[in-house]
Amino acid sequence: MAEHDPYIVFGAPSIGEEEIAEVTACMRSGWLGTGPRVARFEEAFAAYRQAGADRVAAVNSCTAALHVSMVAAGLEPGAEVITTPLTFCATVNAIEHAGLRPVLADVDPHTQNIDPDAIKAAITPRTRAIVPVHFAGRPCAMDRIMAIACAHDLVVIEDCAHAIESTFRGQPAGSFGDFGCFSFYVTKNVVTGEGGMILGRDPARIARARMLALHGMSKDAWHRFGDAGYKHYQVLECGFKYNMMDLQAAIGLPQLARVEAHWLRRQAIWQRYDEAFADLPVGLPASPEADTRHGLHLYTVMIDEARCGIARDAFLDAMNASRIGTGVHYLSVPEHPYYQQRYGWLPERWPQAMRLGRQTVSLPLSPGLSDGDVERVIAAVRRILGAPAS
Repeated sequence: MAEHDPYIVFGAPSIGEEEIAEVTACMRSGWLGTGPRVARFEEAFAAYRQAGADRVAAVNSCTAALHVSMVAAGLEPGAEVITTPLTFCATVNAIEHAGLRPVLADVDPHTQNIDPDAIKAAITPRTRAIVPVHFAGRPCAMDRIMAIACAHDLVVIEDCAHAIESTFRGQPAGSFGDFGCFSFYVTKNVVTGEGGMILGRDPARIARARMLALHGMSKDAWHRFGDAGYKHYQVLECGFKYNMMDLQAAIGLPQLARVEAHWLRRQAIWQRYDEAFADLPVGLPASPEADTRHGLHLYTVMIDEARCGIARDAFLDAMNASRIGTGVHYLSVPEHPYYQQRYGWLPERWPQAMRLGRQTVSLPLSPGLSDGDVERVIAAVRRILGAPAS
């Protein structure tokens, strides 16, 4: 490794001239807040996910999408919501912000997604909803999850932060449950910097979610201040400040247009990693299940100190010293002090998520990586693990 090698940022977005031009045009238009570009972005996303424009609502984050969806679902305060312990804290936080109680169900160690059998075991008379997370872009077993939900009359809100391109048996992730919530954060497969989208089965619930996302007002600023003249609004509910801006949508429009090209580039990197690491003593991502499409959002390897001769955190430090960024997706939710103090959770109650969370490392997978960048990542991993160059 040369000291002058540029640092490979984990999850760096692939931004082109199209995004820059669209943002510049947005700024010159004078319309920066929620307006015509957000509407265009909603329409483009709805078309991509094979839905009508009345079934989507753009918001400022996937966290906001989850929160608003739970409120729009009409779940009573204190109801239990089952989700996975192997997720970002936002999934659980949104449940709490909605006045609900999170209940964790362990993951399948092979897929790293929530285990349907664990969902069944976690159901109580107070259970009202399930929030499956399509981890790393791998679709959950939605046939089994929806069967459980139907049997117990439960709302399903899919956390699709990693799963814009994912499908299960030909059906897009996010379209199985009552709501699907997507992320356009800077590290995601479609980027707006910060941003999210709600996809819903019921247009009436989506209309309520859209209203809740902007203070509970009956009309957004675009319709109040447009060239048709001022429109009075009424506050119909106590809502939130969760709306997406046109500046964000301006980045997202060209990103969405290239979503398939970016997926193909990540697929090529994924396959190169699979080949290069096949002989190493690390756990590699399982192959996608038949009749599914993996979103290929995270390439995670498992660093078991007994097998690899190096602890996971030491591996992270060694990669950083090699000027390569990595991620941890995720320390299981019960590892964090807040949830231990709030709910009395201990990681050992969910052993599969605990083990995975203590071993996992996510390697760079951005479509913006050059072939040279990919080879640098491979060389560093092999060197740190004491393996010869591939």
